[in-house]
Amino acid sequence: MPADTTDSAATSGRRRPPLDPRLLRASRSARRSVIASALFAAGTLIATVAAAIALAGLGAEIITDPATRNLDAQAVHLAVLAVAVAARAAMTYAGDRVGRRAAHATIDELRVAALDTMTDPAKTAPRDLLTHREHALTVVLRGLDRLSDYLSGYLPALLSTAIITPLVVAVVLWTDLLSGVIIVVTLPLIPIFMVLIGLVTRDRTRRKLDAMSRQNARLVDLMTGLPTLRALGRAHGPAGQVADLGERLRRTTMSSLRIAFLSGAVLELLATLSVALVAVSIGLRLVFGDMSLYAGILALVLAPEAYHPLRQIGAQFHNAEDGVAAADDVLDIIDAGGVDSRGTQQVSVDVPVRGAEVAVERLGLHGRDGWAPRGLSMRIRPGTLTVLTGPNGCGKSSVVAAILGLQRPDEGRVLVRDTDVQSLAPEQFHREVGWLPQHPAIVPGTVAENLALFGPLSDAAVRDAARAAAFDEVLADLPAGLDTILGAGGAGLSAGQRQRLALTRTLASPAPLLLLDEPTAHLDDATADRVVEALTARARAGDTVVMVSHRAATLAAADHIVDFAEETEYAR
Repeated sequence: MPADTTDSAATSGRRRPPLDPRLLRASRSARRSVIASALFAAGTLIATVAAAIALAGLGAEIITDPATRNLDAQAVHLAVLAVAVAARAAMTYAGDRVGRRAAHATIDELRVAALDTMTDPAKTAPRDLLTHREHALTVVLRGLDRLSDYLSGYLPALLSTAIITPLVVAVVLWTDLLSGVIIVVTLPLIPIFMVLIGLVTRDRTRRKLDAMSRQNARLVDLMTGLPTLRALGRAHGPAGQVADLGERLRRTTMSSLRIAFLSGAVLELLATLSVALVAVSIGLRLVFGDMSLYAGILALVLAPEAYHPLRQIGAQFHNAEDGVAAADDVLDIIDAGGVDSRGTQQVSVDVPVRGAEVAVERLGLHGRDGWAPRGLSMRIRPGTLTVLTGPNGCGKSSVVAAILGLQRPDEGRVLVRDTDVQSLAPEQFHREVGWLPQHPAIVPGTVAENLALFGPLSDAAVRDAARAAAFDEVLADLPAGLDTILGAGGAGLSAGQRQRLALTRTLASPAPLLLLDEPTAHLDDATADRVVEALTARARAGDTVVMVSHRAATLAAADHIVDFAEETEYAR
């Protein structure tokens, strides 16, 4: 994810075209929407010109020739007019429906692509995701929904302007040169004022999006810490801050709406005055007999159609601005995927992990609180139990993430068989790794589905692992055993039971490399000892076992200890 995602100054100063080519590259539905909008615009143009010609012929003949004032004489004009009006209405309705569906499909495609990029460790480092998560959540979940107005309203109006306006002006010039010249002279006033208004609203829209991001970040932090605040009796403390953020968001939103209404009135006034100039010119020349009635009616009917697409752009611009700003950020996220911090493409190498030594060479990871760790070197040999220990915040979990390849080192490297883990094929490498993070993943579904979440496990391995983690006792108490349905995040199980489920899944894994972050958390001493014994047995069988722990009994069972506090490494 780019580092300047939340830099409003940099973003607001960047020029972007009305139709971002990146949007067409990232979404197939967006390309289909553009093609469909262009076709509907061409059809609307044909219907509009046909209706104007029929109406001009009808009016001129009825006024100048009394003999044609009957239905039989005007049957052709009336039929063409009815068909043209009906066709235009049908294309407007169909274009709106197609545009809405294409807009929703495009939003879904962009959202999926952005989420895939943010959740793929090969494309976005977890540390970068943590840094920008609040803004990313606002953009992907709420901001991107506003792109619908851009795709279904602004973009069709833009294409209509590019197709309909020049051809309508050409027809008016052919019909009446003076009316066409007036349109050509006054037409640029609308985009000029649109640009001036857009320069004012651009920064305001960006500030509104940033205000939404800050409010979301505060609310996420508040909800995360709400149980702790309630336990301390301070649940109402942040209410003032949340109210202040809400008031700022209201002010920025109302400011944007005021400008939107005022700018819309200005554009409507310009278009109305321009059409009035054409009408006055035609009226005076008709009075003095300087032009035919047919040409006057045709030019007068077509004149508003030349300004209509531009007026639609002005009306839709402010509705779409929020979505366009969010789409810029989403496209930045998607474009950043697959390129590492050094600007080189990812290379996938398949290296067998079983029996391989993991070498950490002068590893340095820089976070929000500085380096943690820096200059770390160690060798993790197969058939050993290695324990990482030290105070909180010293980088133990970050080192585990670096070994997994989920976090790109700022200095140094991690090697497996002399190959940088950043160059390993992620899917193949992770199939050979059993990982137990501090907060294990438990998804809605049955216990059996959660045990097999990362791949099928043998029944014998699950039974042995459940016995070692004392999860067999938990299963005996569950109403349906392995078929018991769990909610999101393991709802239905206590913290200790969730930890035992995750331990069972990890211990039953046939992976030759096990990485466990505080595996004995939430466990009683007897169960923790059994887990350590099972991990020691895995190491004796030839697997490589790395775990983070502060527990004295675990340190006593380790073959290899790395103390981050003392920056020492020693073997037993």
